[in-house]
Amino acid sequence: MSFYKSIAAAIALGAAVLASAAPAGAADLPAKAVAKKAADLPFFLVVDNRVSFSWMPKGTDPGVFSTRPGGGINSTTAKQVYSFSHFDVWQYGTNFFTISMFKSDHNDPANPCTNAGVIFNPGTGVATPASCEGATEIYGLFRSTFGWNQIFNTNAFTMGPLHNISFEVGMDANTENNYLSPAKRSMVAGLQFAFDLPYKGYFNAAPLLYYEFYNRNAFTQCGAGWQLPAAAVPGVNCLNDGNRSFNPTWALELNYYMDLGFLPPNMQFWSISGRAAWYGEKGNENSPLPGTKTAIEFNSEPIRLTFDASKAFMGDKYSHFVDVWVAYRYWQNKFGLDHKASAVCVGNASCTEETVYGGVTVKF
Repeated sequence: MSFYKSIAAAIALGAAVLASAAPAGAADLPAKAVAKKAADLPFFLVVDNRVSFSWMPKGTDPGVFSTRPGGGINSTTAKQVYSFSHFDVWQYGTNFFTISMFKSDHNDPANPCTNAGVIFNPGTGVATPASCEGATEIYGLFRSTFGWNQIFNTNAFTMGPLHNISFEVGMDANTENNYLSPAKRSMVAGLQFAFDLPYKGYFNAAPLLYYEFYNRNAFTQCGAGWQLPAAAVPGVNCLNDGNRSFNPTWALELNYYMDLGFLPPNMQFWSISGRAAWYGEKGNENSPLPGTKTAIEFNSEPIRLTFDASKAFMGDKYSHFVDVWVAYRYWQNKFGLDHKASAVCVGNASCTEETVYGGVTVKF
């Protein structure tokens, strides 16, 4: 698959997954372009920006739940998701950045409500049903790749379905204004192996080193609502600032995209994509404090079905300017918390997320 075909496939996926650039060989360029200097090319060969809105009916947050009026636990939280994503291709690789705002319903209320669906008044100790607005979470992620074919000016790393091997680096960060006030910071570094799929598709596999070096949570803070100051012993059963740090561990991130090119020409408006990621055990859940061990985290969207609405109604020229999609999402041991053992999870199922959700994406 040529360099420009690879770019076209990457653009079609947009914010869903990361893409990989292929080397530009002499056969891909016009005769006159071969003689030009590299400086004559624009710095960014592709720049692709998109905004999305989606609705997730059954999201979860660890430790966030409420009691149903008729009994039982409600651990699901409906969320509106607003996202911006940027993807670019330059001479030596690719950059992908996305930032999302998750607006929860009342089951995950913002401060000063507690995490369990009630408002706590420190002055009176009275708990009443939650009525304040839902919490807002901001989550950002970026991944950058540096292709070996591009760095070493060779095609040696293209063979059979293998398209390229790249160095990959990235970072995740989030913050949320609910009672637990979580804040996560993590970094990844490793390799990405890019493979071609039929119909302008690709499959990327990235074995990585994962290091979560900062993750604040009110559960661990000395003197937090669940723990009286007199019982708090910093470094033994609580942390002064609630900031946890974890051991470096392994990660594996996979993603794919493929047009449904086997459909009749008058129906070729559909594509499928997906992702899956595993993150290894990273020590105790309240590290450096002793306690329950973390578990392998599995975060996936195994399938997303996308309808290219702009192409269907406006023609090929406007392909993927407006996409409408539906997806299945599954996330077990959310943020590494063991859904079978952690006190945060057991009894409320808030550390496993399983939902079908949908949205619309617009390119600009």
